[in-house]
Order: sequence, then structure tokens, then C-alpha cells
Amino acid sequence: MVKHIVMWKLVDEKDGKTKDRLAQEFKEKLLALKTLIPQLIEIEVGLNAIHPDKNSDIVLSTTFNTFDDLTVYANHPDHLKVVEFAKTIVKERACVDYTI
Repeated sequence: MVKHIVMWKLVDEKDGKTKDRLAQEFKEKLLALKTLIPQLIEIEVGLNAIHPDKNSDIVLSTTFNTFDDLTVYANHPDHLKVVEFAKTIVKERACVDYTI
């Protein structure tokens, strides 16, 4: 099994939407991938609750059977749409992929 964890810091505002609203939209888009990409075994998305000055704003934790399945997910057209959205609201990104 493979874990793919990503954390993002978001811009404070975009197109009149607050960081909180952008984070909620991002979360909804990420969670929707569960029904669209069969290789995605588990998905959890969390919004930061404390220390916004120090912590990331949003975290994604996903599980796949193999690194090949992670690659399929990464290149899936529906995932790429979410990536394009993320590029418009993200100012920092960190990621780790590991076996469990």
C-alpha cells in the first residue's frame, strides 16, 4: 500500500473569496475524486483548525495499492482539473509518498 500526503498554504483571497471559502471549495473538489478515480482506495481531507500563521491550511491523505496506481491518479484528467484549480490558490505545497 502507498500513502500520498500533501499539505498546502493558500492565498488569503482570490476573486472575492476568502481563504476559508477557497479551502472548502478545494476540499470538495478533492473529495469528489473518490468516485471518479478507481485506483484511489481512501481519501481524507482536513482543514487546519489552529495556528494558521504556522500551519498549512489544508491536508490531503490518500491511499493506493501501488505507486503505479498513484501515477494513474496523478495523471487522471479529473485530478488534473483539481491541480489546475489548486495552482490558482496555492502559495506553498509539501508532499510525501511512502509505503505502508
